[in-house]
Amino acid sequence: MFATPYALRHSLAGDAENRTVRWSCMVAMAAALLASMAHADRPVAQEGLEKFNGLIGEWRGVGQPQRGSNRGAWQQNSEWVWNFDDGGVAIDYRVTDGQLVRSGRLTFDPESGLYQFVVQDPQGVERTYLGRLADDKLTVEAEPDAEGVIHRVTVTLLNDKRTLVLHEKRDAVQPRFSRVAEIGYTRAGVRLANPGSGQPECIVTGGAGTIQVSYEGKTYYVCCSGCKQAFDDDPAGIIQEAAERKKREAAEKK
Repeated sequence: MFATPYALRHSLAGDAENRTVRWSCMVAMAAALLASMAHADRPVAQEGLEKFNGLIGEWRGVGQPQRGSNRGAWQQNSEWVWNFDDGGVAIDYRVTDGQLVRSGRLTFDPESGLYQFVVQDPQGVERTYLGRLADDKLTVEAEPDAEGVIHRVTVTLLNDKRTLVLHEKRDAVQPRFSRVAEIGYTRAGVRLANPGSGQPECIVTGGAGTIQVSYEGKTYYVCCSGCKQAFDDDPAGIIQEAAERKKREAAEKK
């Protein structure tokens, strides 16, 4: 477990005024961070997001407010897709029939090493989370809402076929989070590529290539509709970036 830049984990020290000052400072820092993200170098930011290549694709999920109980449970589907609009880079999270989330967008700031996850609930209310990835677990927290409640989301990458998304919350003055619900996802369909398998790789991100594309008589693969659009917009540039990525990976192995 880690502390996000603005979380007051396990600390009830200080009076309400001091806590308000600390939160105000963290809000200002978060605003500056978001501004810097808009100008992040795409290849570097993309490299940070490539750690989530295992999420790309469609998933079937079951939400459980209580662990191990079907009481209040629901079913939902989701899709994680690369997004390269306007020269930036992100991974979009699209949810169907979700009770907690309708959509989300995950980005990475190379300078701070922080991930930003902007989420919309089914009513269209937006919440911004910040956090880090550790041991295949992304933990992000939001600033206190109008009622002083802090929300946290943890995405656990179990393997290529199983992913967990845990939603929690707590009052700003409380040290512990309580469970809202956890969505257990199972991959819909089969990924074609595994690391080192020699099977098709996405020319854009290096993930599992599932869709064929072509340029100047040669066939390549991409992993999702977002990567296909990026390839179609600039195939020569994408192929050059892929070659540079391979060079970096080879250099890191030496």
